[in-house]
Amino acid sequence: MALDHALLVALCEQPASGLDLTKRFGRSIGFFWSATHQQIYRVLGRMEGEGWVEVTVVPQSGRPDKKVYDVTPLGRAALADWLATPTPPTPLRSDLAVKMRGAANGDRAAVLDSVRAHLVDHQARLDHYRQLAKRDYPDPSELNGTDLDQYLVLRGGILLEESQVAWLTEYLEAHA
Repeated sequence: MALDHALLVALCEQPASGLDLTKRFGRSIGFFWSATHQQIYRVLGRMEGEGWVEVTVVPQSGRPDKKVYDVTPLGRAALADWLATPTPPTPLRSDLAVKMRGAANGDRAAVLDSVRAHLVDHQARLDHYRQLAKRDYPDPSELNGTDLDQYLVLRGGILLEESQVAWLTEYLEAHA
């Protein structure tokens, strides 16, 4: 996936400025696809040149004008084409898993410290995802359309983090 497609998805949900998109990436899309502020602006400029997005300049008092980006019909067609293209499976690559497998050949204590650090990170992410689900989707059975899609992606994140927490916990308990 290119950043272009993540931005098109975000802009189809709601037109936004580059700064607004950066903030949204930090709160939602960024859990699954990360991008820096500079990358977002660079890609928005390219997408505007390709006719995928259009810009509305919004005057602001005391600040520079704000550019709000929205998806054009050409951009929606490009997104629809990409959505219809099969996605190949992503192979799992994990330095941590290789270290865990090879821990008997080196400094197991260092590997266990790394596993503990990863466990803390995954537990924090899991807690955050659960809070988002509780706050934003208190009754998932009532969802449809974009809201349902967003919830189900968040649910996938919860399931992935639950899996990571369980796996890392099992590894640590086996070496306690």
